Amino acid sequence: MRAPLGHFDNARPAPDCLEELTPPVADAVRGWQGDIPAEQLVYVDTDPAIADTAVFAEHYGPGLLDQSANCVVVAGKRGGESTLAACVVLSRTRVDVNGVVRRQLGARKASFAAMDTAVGETGMEYGGITPIGLPASWPLLVDSAVLDTEWVLIGSGRRRGKLIVPGKIFGGLPGAVVLEGLGV
Repeated sequence: MRAPLGHFDNARPAPDCLEELTPPVADAVRGWQGDIPAEQLVYVDTDPAIADTAVFAEHYGPGLLDQSANCVVVAGKRGGESTLAACVVLSRTRVDVNGVVRRQLGARKASFAAMDTAVGETGMEYGGITPIGLPASWPLLVDSAVLDTEWVLIGSGRRRGKLIVPGKIFGGLPGAVVLEGLGV
């Protein structure tokens, strides 16, 4: 199979390689109920040593910088209570944690979640967190520009491997809230 973007030697429908995914991501793909068939979620095998976006794009195709998204875990705090959420923005932008995220979560303070928290709560590897398979109770804040991107490269739950998915799927994931200006 040829990947819809980039230059990858090994691309397969995600349902055909569940063993390559972390358990929460594999469970989400296995139980997929989106408008787009699960077979359109493409897994590509990649070198974990070059998983960071800029180096990754240089190796697998420079156009990937404009078609990649990052998923980060944030914590909003108010009155001793903490709310975890995930944010998805295009890789060429950064999450507006102190503005859009803080207001959306109704938090007094918002920040990136500690690595131990992000990894422990998602069951995914740091640097590979993906919105597919996150806890359903979490808010999933998605920048509208991600939905407008035909194909999006995103983490697979591990540093090795990525998923390439149609951008419009992000609006239909559990807990998704589409926001303008989340990525700045």
